[in-house]
Amino acid sequence: MGRGSPIPPMLRRKIVEQYQKGVSQRKIAKSLKLSSSTVHNIIQRFRESGTISVRKGQGRKTILDARDLRALRRHCITYRNATVMEITTWAQEYFQKTLSVNTIHRAIRRCRLKLYRSKKKPYLNMIQKRRRFLWAKAHLKWTVAKWKTVLWSDKSKFEVLFGKLGRHVIRTKEDKDNPSCYQRSVQKPASLMLGTLPSRENHP
Repeated sequence: MGRGSPIPPMLRRKIVEQYQKGVSQRKIAKSLKLSSSTVHNIIQRFRESGTISVRKGQGRKTILDARDLRALRRHCITYRNATVMEITTWAQEYFQKTLSVNTIHRAIRRCRLKLYRSKKKPYLNMIQKRRRFLWAKAHLKWTVAKWKTVLWSDKSKFEVLFGKLGRHVIRTKEDKDNPSCYQRSVQKPASLMLGTLPSRENHP
């Protein structure tokens, strides 16, 4: 049981049931692996009020409230490639609170976000996409024999990672195909078609 966490109602009920059977508080604490003070406080409350419910406000308070979590979520989505350490530094300055990396890591999960390895995708602008579409459309009816006559240049590729790291991204599970979550690379060019070889049918 985590420190400061309220005891579950089922466990409280077991404590009271054993107490009503005449079991000592020390034996109850030992059998349920709880501290003697915890068992004493639950029994004391039962004797005073006849209830085992948790007092309002009992338990450890969270450092970041709902409003803070909304601000944290917006920041993580805006800066998807930021590290947890960088987000922690921002959060300490923004919220004016002492926050650890572990606290921010838990808070990110509470925002339904997680750190994933980003997918690799080539960066294409609208002009490049249009050219690829027209090229594919023009060669749509080519046969396999026709493609075998194509002479290609040597392939070369240059990668440029976006962001400081680019290898990881903070996102939800559903955002895996969101373009902003890709690790982008620039290709110049992947390959270049120089022309076609002469057919053997026309040249003996």
